[in-house]
Amino acid sequence: MSESIEVGRRVRLPGGAERPIQVFVNGLQQTEGTDYSIHGREIVFSRPLVKEKVSGGRWIAMALGLFGSYGKNETVDVHFRRHGKVEVVSNAKIMPG
Repeated sequence: MSESIEVGRRVRLPGGAERPIQVFVNGLQQTEGTDYSIHGREIVFSRPLVKEKVSGGRWIAMALGLFGSYGKNETVDVHFRRHGKVEVVSNAKIMPG
């Protein structure tokens, strides 16, 4: 069985990240000031982000192709500039808090 759990509200920006910074959750662009804010080197979301917690048995069944996973599993992608070049962090690590 799988369930979705809150994993946090923060994502750390890479060192040297410069504006403009674009943030996407599950491919949907988020709005600074509404969906998130930037505090120092962290993106802080206005709501908790959710990941799917999959039991060992279900993980094995998915690996064998018996069935899929249908829980909520949010991913965060961050686009930013560093040294004049656009860079992307895909599936950024979500931190508690």
